[in-house]
Amino acid sequence: MTHPFRTAVEADDHEAIEALLAEDVVFTSPVAFRPYHGKALTAAILRGVSRVFEDFRYVREIGGPDERDHALVFTARVGDREITGCDFLHLDEQGRVDDLMVMVRPMSAAQALAVAMGEQFERISREVEV
Repeated sequence: MTHPFRTAVEADDHEAIEALLAEDVVFTSPVAFRPYHGKALTAAILRGVSRVFEDFRYVREIGGPDERDHALVFTARVGDREITGCDFLHLDEQGRVDDLMVMVRPMSAAQALAVAMGEQFERISREVEV
């Protein structure tokens, strides 16, 4: 069974993604030192990621339907860099994502991601202020 977060991401359905996030979600980025807090900011960051990633696809899902922890392995491109990563999800009592940690490899792709997301942050900040 496919996790609803995966389904929403694969459909590029940002309303559904945001609806699956807990208000107090913590997002840990693979390229930022401190985690980000809150639903609005996390949703804006995920919209930014969808603008940066090309050819994104999940290739593996780990975790059963009744479990609160899931891992979604993905591949994508950032510019000319191939990236492999994993979204680690933890669900709260209501089944919403209250912790989302992303890890990526190799380092050259992580660096390309950091640059590309840095270019997104002005727009992300504007989206959160609205």
